[in-house]
Amino acid sequence: MRIIDRYLLRQFVQVFLICFTSITGLYLVFDAFSNLDEFMRYTEKEGGLLLVMGEFYAYRSIFFFDRASGMLTMIAGMFTVTWIQRHNELTALLAAGISRTRVILPIVCAAVSISLLTAANRELVIPRLAGELSKNAKDLRGEMGQQLRPRYDNETVILMRGLLTYAADQRIEKPNFLLPAELDDLGRQLAAANAYYHPARDGREAGYLLKGVTQPPGLASHSSLSIGRRRVIITPHDEPEWLEPDECFVVSNVSFEQLAGGRAWRQFSSTAELVEGLSNRSLDFGADVRVAIHTRMVQPLLDLNLLFLGLPLVLSRDNRNVFAAIGLCAVLSTAFMLVVLGFQYLGTIYLLDPALAAWSPLMIFIPLAVALFEQVRR
Repeated sequence: MRIIDRYLLRQFVQVFLICFTSITGLYLVFDAFSNLDEFMRYTEKEGGLLLVMGEFYAYRSIFFFDRASGMLTMIAGMFTVTWIQRHNELTALLAAGISRTRVILPIVCAAVSISLLTAANRELVIPRLAGELSKNAKDLRGEMGQQLRPRYDNETVILMRGLLTYAADQRIEKPNFLLPAELDDLGRQLAAANAYYHPARDGREAGYLLKGVTQPPGLASHSSLSIGRRRVIITPHDEPEWLEPDECFVVSNVSFEQLAGGRAWRQFSSTAELVEGLSNRSLDFGADVRVAIHTRMVQPLLDLNLLFLGLPLVLSRDNRNVFAAIGLCAVLSTAFMLVVLGFQYLGTIYLLDPALAAWSPLMIFIPLAVALFEQVRR
């Protein structure tokens, strides 16, 4: 590696880290002061205010890196080129017979590395931290109830309803499940005091254990209810060894995170988990999830495309003004994101095919980036 390559890489990494630290720091300071009372109330019992806040915002920083890495890569690249132009270093390199494309090669390599690192972070790290990332500063213990939006289990056709959900113990308060015609021998509703999610284990299917069943009355004396040959509502009549008289078990492949997490579950899941969710017959994902899956695939290319749009703007203009570079970064990032989000929105409302909605920005911006780079090469 040449000295100039190491020099450009050092400049790029320094700008990237400074921008990431500055933007993340501003967000953390603002959010921390907004939620300081909640942190202090939590640490009255747990202790260690700085430790709790440090852990909480460390997870947020990982997620923030995923969201901001593409924009920060473009900013770092444009600033690095502007910096060497400002000090006439680019002029010296061009005079030595080194082309502009060769000069920016280390910046492009660094951008590709960051894009791959971001993808690995998105697919491998964030899904493992989903529980921590889904916590709210106002509910660090996961003990605050969240409103439950009714969701159909499309495999059993049961509409799962309830008052509130509690992440700490994966509990639904006052569940009230609406049963389909195939299961209405004892009534159309299945109500209880609480329901707890149980994953599949010991040969039992996954589902929800309802405790304190109030409706239908006398459920314990009735046999389990089935759809076809599959038992869907298991009663103490058939399973007295693990079900109390006022309990029943509702079989479901809708996990608690999928039921209660909503958008947060989609945000923090890996692409493989989202694709697996599409094949889950209990779930009926809309176009938004399909758009999200395609967007995950195309995101590294979008990040690089944004960089290749930004670099020619400073190279072709021989821009030496750092503040002008800041303005170009802001305008370019805003325009790029508006187009990307606009197409994604069209996909979520079924005006465009999800795949087309995710890939269309590349179809627009790649030819533009190629045309700009052709001008630079000349």
